[in-house]
Amino acid sequence: MQRALIVGAGPGFSASFARLLAAEGYAVALAARDTAKLADLAAETGASLNACDASDPAQVAALFAAPEASEAEVVLYNPSFRVRGPLVELEPEDVRRTLEVCAFGAFVVAQQAARHMLRRGSGTILLTGASAGVKGFARSAPFAMGKFALRGLGQSLARELHPQGVHVVHIVVDGGIRSPRRPETKQDSLLDPDAIATAALAAIRQPRSAWSAEIELRPWVETF
Repeated sequence: MQRALIVGAGPGFSASFARLLAAEGYAVALAARDTAKLADLAAETGASLNACDASDPAQVAALFAAPEASEAEVVLYNPSFRVRGPLVELEPEDVRRTLEVCAFGAFVVAQQAARHMLRRGSGTILLTGASAGVKGFARSAPFAMGKFALRGLGQSLARELHPQGVHVVHIVVDGGIRSPRRPETKQDSLLDPDAIATAALAAIRQPRSAWSAEIELRPWVETF
C-alpha cells in the first residue's frame, strides 16, 4: 500500500485530496498544528493524525522519523497563513510568521521528503500555491512574499530533483475555493475542492516523459 502525507491538512482542498487518495488505496497521514479539527476526516479516511508545526525543523524531523511520513510516495505541503493591511501598519512579527508558514516550512518539509524519496528514486512533492504567488496584490505584501518564495522553491526543486526521479509540482490555485462559508454568486465561479484534488491526482500520475513542474487552476470566469 502506498503512503501519502498531507501537511497543513484542513477543510477544502486538502480534505478532498485525503478522501480521494484514501479511495485510491493510499494510506493517508494528516499533519497539522491542531489535529483535533481533523478527527472527523481521519475517521472517514482511516488517516493517521500527527501534530506538527511545519515551520519548526525539529517537529518536522520528528514527523519524518515515522514511516507514515518517511515512506510517503506523495507529500502535499498545504499550510497557509496571511496578514493583510497597509504596508506601514503591518506588524513585523506577523510578516515573519507568514514567511515561515508559506515558504520556510515548505523548504523544511520538502527537504525531509526529498531525503527519503531520493533514496528510493521516486516520489511526488506537491506545493499549494495561490494567485499571490503570480501577482502581488495591494495591502497583501506578506502573502505575496511568502507565495512568490514558495513558487521559486518549487521551480528550483523541480530543476534539481526531476532528473533524480522525484516529481515536484507547484499548484497555482488562482481563485477562491468553494466552501460552506463561501457561497457562489455564479455557477462554477469558485474552484471546487474536489476538482483541485482530481487535478493533483492527475499530476501524480503523469508519466515522467511529460512531467509538469507547475499547473494553474482557475474557474472559467476568473480573470488573469
